[in-house]
Amino acid sequence: MKTSIKSLNLPKPIATCFAADKNDSETLSQCFTENAVVKDEGHTYKGRAAIKQWKTGTSTKYEYTSEPVACEEKDGIIAVTSHLVGNFPGSPVDLRFFFKLEGDKIASLEIIP
Repeated sequence: MKTSIKSLNLPKPIATCFAADKNDSETLSQCFTENAVVKDEGHTYKGRAAIKQWKTGTSTKYEYTSEPVACEEKDGIIAVTSHLVGNFPGSPVDLRFFFKLEGDKIASLEIIP
């Protein structure tokens, strides 16, 4: 059975982030605070411009689908497990996305295999 983003009841900025993931790096970057930090594949990206550039780079480098399958919150951190399938090394893989929100925006995201 496939779980939809809607049935996970993700907070709005996180749901928007996943929905915009592949096709719209501008919308995705707007889900983040001005000074947000993203950590992915050993790199740190600070600020919306760097986050947009990171997402544009990963979206052109690989073809993939990302389907959130689980969500839990603990100590202000929202952990989302997403199943990724694509043309990247190690596919398919379940990645853990650790979000911290500030109001209705994402303040930080760390992606861990």
